[in-house]
Amino acid sequence: MHIKQQFKEGLITNNPVLVQLIGMCATMAITTSLFNGIGMGLSVLVILTCCNVVVSLIRKVIPNDIRLAIFVLVIAGFVTLVDMALKAWIPALSESLGVFIPLIVVNCIIIGRAEAFCQKNPVGPSFFDGIFQGLGYTLVLICMCVIRELLGKGTFGAGIFNTVNGIGTGEGIRIFPAEYGALVITLPIGGFITLGCLIALMQYALKKSEKKKEAKEKELAEKEAA
Repeated sequence: MHIKQQFKEGLITNNPVLVQLIGMCATMAITTSLFNGIGMGLSVLVILTCCNVVVSLIRKVIPNDIRLAIFVLVIAGFVTLVDMALKAWIPALSESLGVFIPLIVVNCIIIGRAEAFCQKNPVGPSFFDGIFQGLGYTLVLICMCVIRELLGKGTFGAGIFNTVNGIGTGEGIRIFPAEYGALVITLPIGGFITLGCLIALMQYALKKSEKKKEAKEKELAEKEAA
């Protein structure tokens, strides 16, 4: 598979959240600040890429009957490493994300890519699949964080900008007073609403692009027939 095609699929046409509709639990739960979104997204990206490479390397020696168990074991190993690294180097992020870092073990994005892609493809494509799928996931998280934080709290970049005692302690850049924010956007229902709107926009854009493609193909066919 060509790298450009993988890039397009990871970010747009086969985006794990907006198109495949997987990994949405953490997407809605932790996207209340830009700090959380970037931290969670990069954690998944690293774990996904590493797992993709390992699964691809051992795919020919994994017994088919226990392949899912092996996938989970590999994922759990990398999740543990990332969890320990966050606790050691970025404790504020580890505390903020809480149980959602260990829960990456059962994240459908990682298991799904191992099952659908990595066990059938060599290391190179699997590596780029992890990078681009992880990047697509991260961008969705960042988008949701910016929308929910801005509309709900009136700030941008909480945990990153205007820090007091290191990263994770900043209140962010104040855009408008907090009392004018729609607090419901920061609640769980706000996550459902925001994600639903993003999914609808993505589906609209994909359908519009598909119609344009079909119209061009039809036009070319008519010209050739004439």
